[in-house]
Amino acid sequence: MNKRNFKALVLMVGAIFMAFLMVNVTSHASTSREQGPDWSKYNGNSGTFGYSTDKFVLSQAGGFYGGTNIPQTTYNSQVKSAQQAGKRVHTYLWDGVGGNMTNAKAMMAYYLPRIRTPKGSIVALDYEDGASNSVTANTNVIKAQFNLIKAYGYTPVLYSGKDYLNAHVNTSAILRAYGNCLWLAEYPDYQVRTSPDYNWFPSMNGIAIFQFTSMYKAGGLDGNVDLTGITKSGYTTASKAKAQANVKHAQAAKKATFKVVKYSQRGVFYPNRTLAVRYTDSDKVRQVATYYSGESVAYNAVIIEHNYVWARYTRSNGLYGFIKLGVTNGQAYGKRVTGQPVSHTYYTVKSGDSWWAIAQRNGLSMTTLASQNGKTIYTTIYPGQRLVVR
Repeated sequence: MNKRNFKALVLMVGAIFMAFLMVNVTSHASTSREQGPDWSKYNGNSGTFGYSTDKFVLSQAGGFYGGTNIPQTTYNSQVKSAQQAGKRVHTYLWDGVGGNMTNAKAMMAYYLPRIRTPKGSIVALDYEDGASNSVTANTNVIKAQFNLIKAYGYTPVLYSGKDYLNAHVNTSAILRAYGNCLWLAEYPDYQVRTSPDYNWFPSMNGIAIFQFTSMYKAGGLDGNVDLTGITKSGYTTASKAKAQANVKHAQAAKKATFKVVKYSQRGVFYPNRTLAVRYTDSDKVRQVATYYSGESVAYNAVIIEHNYVWARYTRSNGLYGFIKLGVTNGQAYGKRVTGQPVSHTYYTVKSGDSWWAIAQRNGLSMTTLASQNGKTIYTTIYPGQRLVVR
């Protein structure tokens, strides 16, 4: 073969390869290939965009680090900032659970009720560290988390690098169940890049979002391109109509308030003050958005159980009780009513106990257990301490 023919053959093979690559990239792609950044706490309370042409953003709500859930305080304000800027905003979580199914479910139970992006929007798992030695265990955990994300009405996505996924996860099993759901990072260098270099595209099936740089602009910012239109999830016309219906429903629920009155001599319910019921949890335990305090009694939660609305109070001596405020249906709903305190069961903390262990033994979530005791899951508990478990 002479040099001219050989050179032509090389060019032809190269052209075929690039054509194959671009077909792989675009076979499921939206024609716009819209771009946007992703944010963590390092991007501040309002986040920062790369360019006015950015259409979407993914904000970190927190994650599972070193055996516990740690939320990011910037998440709520970043979501509001992106919405005010007219961008589609989505959520991601640092998924440091490895192959531990118990931790994975606890992480989902903690974060899913706290998602502030619209139903249908992306909830991505940032799975790039802490994987176990079992590919099967890692894969099963991710699939279980995806199922929970889907059940909550969101779109599951898996973020990582190609090499890490190939080493620790059976991505084929995930793609079979969820289709194109990968968000992959691959950078050619650390120079400022305003658009993707598809010569560095990670040749892998199922990629919906390509993170093509961590230097989207000078100073550093992750830049992403949507290849399939997945960032429009939760922002279609139908989704907007559903969101508006949800707002109207929430407003109606807020109007169904309960007048609180003085009850016995245990403390003072301020007359004509209201507690707004907010529906949140799927396990029928729902808390209010606002707390009220009396002279010697703090009224710090409302739960709905067995069709009754109960106000939980904390007496000045540290004991707890519940007062029936109303019925969630029927004539008494929303009216001024009183009732008898609910008897409840206590558990005495033992050495080695944790919020998680106690909650599991009593069929509760960690957050519910902590909340009904006037604490958070980050509050230290001590042997001999009494906790309300029923």
